[in-house]
Parts: sequence; C-alpha cells; structure tokens
Amino acid sequence: MSIELNHTIVSARDSKASAQFLADILGLEVGPQYGPFTPVEIPNGVTLDYYEGDGDGDGDGGPIVPQHYAFLVSEDEFDEIFGRIKSRGLPYWADPYHRRANEINTNDGGRGVYWEDPDGHNLEIITRPYGAEG
Repeated sequence: MSIELNHTIVSARDSKASAQFLADILGLEVGPQYGPFTPVEIPNGVTLDYYEGDGDGDGDGGPIVPQHYAFLVSEDEFDEIFGRIKSRGLPYWADPYHRRANEINTNDGGRGVYWEDPDGHNLEIITRPYGAEG
C-alpha cells in the first residue's frame, strides 16, 4: 500500500487572505474555492485547505490554535522565498521557539527559517530533511 498525505485543513480568520499570504510567500497560486475551503496546492500534490474557523467545529470563532507547517525546498527556492520574507519585513527566526530572531539555521547541512502567517501558524522552509546529515 502506498500512503501519501493528500490535504490538511488550516484554520484561519480570513481563509482567502491567509491562503494568498502563503501562496505569495512560496511563489504558488491559490486554487479556486472548494466548498468552504480556499486551497493552496504544494507541488508534491498536498493541498493546504484554508478554512474560516478555529478548527473545533463549534462555529464560535474562538482563538485559532497555531499549527506548524514545514516545506522542503531547493536551495534556489530557499533564496527566493527567504527574499520575499525579508522584502515584506516579516519577522523570522532560526528556531521554532522564536529565540534566534533575524537568523537562519544550518541544521543537517542545509538551511532553514521560521516565520508566522497572519493567524500565528508557525511556517518553516528547510533545504534538507531533518536527520539528513550524518
């Protein structure tokens, strides 16, 4: 059996704005609205479906619980994406705890950086998978 992640739902206050934010930073397109979802398809076929709500399904619009989304990119893509992060003046960090501001990391022989989307989701790009070196 071949198992692949197909899609995941990302809670947002404004699904269109949050989807557009991710698409703009990663250099992707926002797909057409699908029911209540605003999709951003990643080149490996996984779709992030942005949904307006806090994710618990009760419709009360409570606080969104931040999640973490990491994207494996090439060295050239890292330069392009990181350039867009800096040109927008977005805060960025070398670590998931946001202790090393305005730095990138060189974990596993690659490069990585974290930043937040408008809803506080912790986004990350890396050029090498975790555990790749050594």
